[in-house]
Amino acid sequence: MKILVYTLLMILPAFGEHHTDGHLPAGLPAKLQPAALEQAGFTSLFNGKDLSGWNKVGGTGEFEVKDGEIRGFGKQIKGNTFLRTDEEFGDFIYAFQFKFIDKNGNSGCMFRGLQKGGVPEGRVTGYQCEHDNFKSGKRAYTAGIYDEARRGWLFPHAKAPKQEQQKFTDQGNRIFKWDDWNTIVIRCKGNHLETWLNGEKRADYTDTDQQHTTLKGFFALQVHGGASGDIRWKNLYYKAL
Repeated sequence: MKILVYTLLMILPAFGEHHTDGHLPAGLPAKLQPAALEQAGFTSLFNGKDLSGWNKVGGTGEFEVKDGEIRGFGKQIKGNTFLRTDEEFGDFIYAFQFKFIDKNGNSGCMFRGLQKGGVPEGRVTGYQCEHDNFKSGKRAYTAGIYDEARRGWLFPHAKAPKQEQQKFTDQGNRIFKWDDWNTIVIRCKGNHLETWLNGEKRADYTDTDQQHTTLKGFFALQVHGGASGDIRWKNLYYKAL
């Protein structure tokens, strides 16, 4: 047993330090509504009318404004497609809502994203807050942290014990809303990354990889490559820390 514990302690830093308290970050209003967020010092990333301040990059998916929401959609989508902000962000609290219209699609929200090769051709990489599509319940990783086009799953880590991955899925299945809006909160302070889904803590990850730790980048919404996708986002607000 002592040997096993020692081994786990030795390999854990390679996955990043992680913590598990469940409180929402300080500074968020009790209700994540536009008026309350603006009163608390948050700024909207989306004007509700057009995609000013955003640019599509990557694959063949499409984005439009529909009913005051951002819609990402497509059929026979080639490559991952992103709608990225022109502006970049460092330390922040970011809150938004999303829901699947097409439950077969996969999606996510990049934060501190990077683009190798420049706009519009460059490949998007960096941290992604997953919007999972596995309705079967075999995996429910929404609000997990994925490192797009770099290291893969960071939280839960791809090499985490199976019971830890299953615990994350069980929580995701319990709190995710397939037929309604889901609220995501992301907090980044230095190399400490945290996420919440519908009020519950999901990921708490400290990136100790000096090669890949990213301290500033853009936000982006994803339409994953595949047969189809239709996702909506609204109420996208951030506050610099």
